[in-house]
Amino acid sequence: MERNFYIFSNGRLKRKDNTLFLINEEGEKKVIPIETVRNIYLFGETDLNTKLLCFLDKHDILLHVFNYYGYYSGSFVPRESLLAGEVLVKQVKKFTVPSSGLGLARETLKATTDNILKNLKYYTNRGKDLSNHITLISDLAEGLDRAESIDEIMGYEGNLRKNYYETFPIIIDQEIEFSGRKRRPPDNMINTLISFGNSVLYTTTLCEIFKTQLNPTISFLHKPGYRRYSLALDISEIFKPLLVDRIIFRVLNRNMITEKDFDKTLNFCYMKDKARKVFMREFDSQLEQTIMHRKLKRHISYRYLIRLECYKLIKFLIEKQEYEAFRIWW
Repeated sequence: MERNFYIFSNGRLKRKDNTLFLINEEGEKKVIPIETVRNIYLFGETDLNTKLLCFLDKHDILLHVFNYYGYYSGSFVPRESLLAGEVLVKQVKKFTVPSSGLGLARETLKATTDNILKNLKYYTNRGKDLSNHITLISDLAEGLDRAESIDEIMGYEGNLRKNYYETFPIIIDQEIEFSGRKRRPPDNMINTLISFGNSVLYTTTLCEIFKTQLNPTISFLHKPGYRRYSLALDISEIFKPLLVDRIIFRVLNRNMITEKDFDKTLNFCYMKDKARKVFMREFDSQLEQTIMHRKLKRHISYRYLIRLECYKLIKFLIEKQEYEAFRIWW
C-alpha cells in the first residue's frame, strides 16, 4: 500500500538499485521500498542528487520541500503522464470567459462557507457560543450572488475568513492570544498551525491534481501567477475546514500540541519537530479516514474526495455538467 513519507531528520536520501535509502547524520540507514511511496515530504536538511530525481520521476513520485521554519518551499514534479490537450484547451477557455470563471469562483466560496458553517454548528452543539458568528457568516454568504467580479468574490473571502478566525479562541480550549490571521511571519501558535496546515493541504491537493488531466496552473478563484499552482489553491479552499481547521481544533483541545512545542523569537513563532510530527500523523489519519459516498454508494477516503473534486471540474469542462463543489454532508 502506498503512503506518504515524512522526513524530519537531517541526512541524505539516495537511490540504490530499486530502493530508496535514507541515511541520517549518524550514518544509520533506513530502507524505503519504492513501491510503498506515494509522496515524500522533506522537513529536515536533506541531500539528494539527479539520479534520485530521475528515479522518482520514473515512479511518478512527488517530492515536497519545507524550509527550517516549516514553510513550503517547492516540489519536484514528475513529467506529466496524463496529458489531455482537449482538457487544457477547455480549461483555458473557461478562464478567459469571465462569466464561466465567475460561476466557478462563486460556487467554490459558497461550498467553503457551507463547510465553515458546518464546523461552527458542530462546536455550537458542544456548548460553544458561536450563534452570532454563524448569523454573520450566513448573511455574508448572501452577498456572493451579487458579486460581479472575481475581485469582489475575493473581497468576500477576506471578510469570511476574518469573521471565521474570530471564532478560533472560542472553539479552542487552551488560553492562546490570537487577534487574527497573520501569515508572514506567523506571530503565535494558532497562526503557525494554520500556515503549516494550509501548506500541507496545498501539496496534497497538488498531488491529486497531477493524477488527473487538469493543469494546476490555470485557476478560477485565485489569479494564476508565477511560481505557484493556483488551481491547487482553489480546490484547497474548499477542504480547509475539514482537513486543516478540524485538526487544529483537535490537537489543541486534546493538548496533543501545547505552547511548549513552539519557539517564539521576536515576532516569529516557530513550530518544533514534535508538533509537526503530531500534526502530520493526524493529517495522514484524516486523509485515510473513509466515508460512505452518497452518489458512488461505496466507502472512499477523504483523500479521494479531493480527486473527485478534480474529476467534477473535468466533467464541467468537457461534458458541461454543472459544477457542484464538495460540501460536508455528515
